[in-house]
Amino acid sequence: MNKGRSVINVIIVLLSGLSLPVACTRNFESINTNPYDLYDNDLQGNFKLIGDPLVQSMLNIYVSSDVSVTQLQQNLMGDVFSGYMMTPSPFQDNRNNMTYDLLDNWNDDAWLTAYGNVMPNCRFVMDKCRGKYPDFYAWAQIIRVLAMHRVSDIYGPIIYTRYAIINADRSIDYDSQEAAYDAFFNDLDSAITTLSNYAPTAPSERFKSFDLSYNGDYIKWIKLANTLRLRLALRISNVSPARGRKEGEAALNQEYGLLTSPAEDFTINIAPLTHPLNVICNSWNDIRMGASMESILCGYHDPRIARYFIPADDRNDLYRGIRNGITITSKDAYSGFSKLALQPSRIQLCTAAEAWFLKAEAALNSWKGAGDAKDNYEKGVYTSFQQYNLTAAYNSYINNDTSTPRAYSDPINPVNNVPYSSPYLSKCTIKWVHNASVPEKLERIITQKWIAMYPDGQEAWSEFRRTGYPKLFPVVVNNSGGKIPSSTFIRRIPFIQFEYATNLAGVQRAITTLKGEDNGGTRLWWDKQ
Repeated sequence: MNKGRSVINVIIVLLSGLSLPVACTRNFESINTNPYDLYDNDLQGNFKLIGDPLVQSMLNIYVSSDVSVTQLQQNLMGDVFSGYMMTPSPFQDNRNNMTYDLLDNWNDDAWLTAYGNVMPNCRFVMDKCRGKYPDFYAWAQIIRVLAMHRVSDIYGPIIYTRYAIINADRSIDYDSQEAAYDAFFNDLDSAITTLSNYAPTAPSERFKSFDLSYNGDYIKWIKLANTLRLRLALRISNVSPARGRKEGEAALNQEYGLLTSPAEDFTINIAPLTHPLNVICNSWNDIRMGASMESILCGYHDPRIARYFIPADDRNDLYRGIRNGITITSKDAYSGFSKLALQPSRIQLCTAAEAWFLKAEAALNSWKGAGDAKDNYEKGVYTSFQQYNLTAAYNSYINNDTSTPRAYSDPINPVNNVPYSSPYLSKCTIKWVHNASVPEKLERIITQKWIAMYPDGQEAWSEFRRTGYPKLFPVVVNNSGGKIPSSTFIRRIPFIQFEYATNLAGVQRAITTLKGEDNGGTRLWWDKQ
């Protein structure tokens, strides 16, 4: 782990908490607004005033410019909690997030990045564009939801609809997660309606200069928004089935539909920078394949494994993953396990393969417009194989009705082994079984979606919490003091300490909406299986 922090990250920390929405916004406007306002009359010529802040927002949904931030924003949280990866490093003498001794100084970057680099930029653009440039306003809405639903899925309640609104007691109110999701749906609905009015003129040259993903294509942004809407609709379907159905069916039946092919995958171009995972894995040697990933991919003989990881150092044909939450005596012990394959200079946040799996689950729920669950499931697997140029292997894979995740064996310490008799080892096969129960079908869908969404561990962790799938291996070492039962896994990250120090009243009100204590064992609002 690189402990260095850039000047901008120090500024973000100083601007967080009670004063964060106001101070960030005030700072942003004092530094940027006055110079840019000199060119308001020329806005139609280059649109940099409203385009550049959206570029910064996109680049900070998943931080690409400061790997030390990315490591804490996502890698040592979602990437590990999802079962995708595990670190060989015994940080803090093995008392860290992986062993459920949640470290306050590890858990703030996801929050600080969102309120330092996403929310103020989106708010600035929305203030500038309201009533003038509806398409840029809608674009900012989508980006804001893309970023902030991830933050909410880490902490629960967030500051969203009341961002930059200070109460008489100098506190700032959080939205409950239910209220935040309601706002997400409203933003997406508004953005989809607005951009649909522009879609016949796509692509947009004025979008193109700032669009790091779709090259100014309005229709692809609409498809992304529909897919995101369906993702969030399914996320709340267990706790609010009527609202989930309403939002899901709106997404499924919108005229431009969902993402359908790898050419429409939502990835953010960060070139010339390398992907942060390449640095964390190869330069810092701080991350490796997770044991659950080894079990599932090797058990299924999944050809995507060679696109995701490289064999262990001791064998040219053997992949080894590290089990989460184990005793690690030294970094050298597990560093020879499978590294991650090199990632391209694009941050993957939503794919067409995921969209097909979302449709498959919506079909299980009998949502209008979802189609057939089997067809969607198989198209999801095919689209994932297509993404990695593996379609020649698709037919044999999708018809495999015998392979299951395999038992896990740790050659360093057998106490970490997971035998075939373990309740945490899935018996799920690949081929669709028409007469299977709904839970069995759901496990099959989510397991394949989990594989396909790699390396976005944040989204995979959220889906695991919502559904319980795929089956993952619990930690062996649990230093939570009973706050996080090993059998139920970690459910969320506590609110950051700077918020407690500067916005105590706001945090205390937010905790009442959690229906539990502010710790990693309390389930989020939508986390109801």
